[in-house]
Amino acid sequence: ERLREVSEGSHKVVPQPAAGFGLRHITGKMSRNFTGNWKITSSENFEELLKQLDVGLVLRKIAIVAASNPSVEIKQDGESFYIRTATTARTTEIRFRVGEEFEEQTVDGRPCKSLVRWTGENKMECQQQLLKGDGPKTSWSRELTGDNQLILTMTADNVVCTRLYTRS
Repeated sequence: ERLREVSEGSHKVVPQPAAGFGLRHITGKMSRNFTGNWKITSSENFEELLKQLDVGLVLRKIAIVAASNPSVEIKQDGESFYIRTATTARTTEIRFRVGEEFEEQTVDGRPCKSLVRWTGENKMECQQQLLKGDGPKTSWSRELTGDNQLILTMTADNVVCTRLYTRS
């Protein structure tokens, strides 16, 4: 069964889609809940990402050790998010609403303007734009792949870092 539009006066009524393709996929507003404390289970290309961001050797080694066991807390209230990531080197906190610009820092600490959008039922993507200066194009995404699995992908130009988490 396909989506059909039915005219009713000057309004259009869109009936519920067929099973397996819920409205949450279309609107993103009924996505899964990202709320929880997350424990890292694997990380690929983190050092390569830092190299692409021109992070020096000493700071890169400190960041790699510190980021090997981050404490990640996510709170979601509808389209509003709070994400706190704590390591032995630094703690970052961001608050944002999907579809609204906000300011944060790139993974290497440069101030940027960010915009998060739903790109799937369980996936959000964030494009970042530096507030000052030049540098690699950066972005991140977070995707739930199951009730207790989260994929964080961070990108700097063509370098992609993937970090997997489980809900604790």
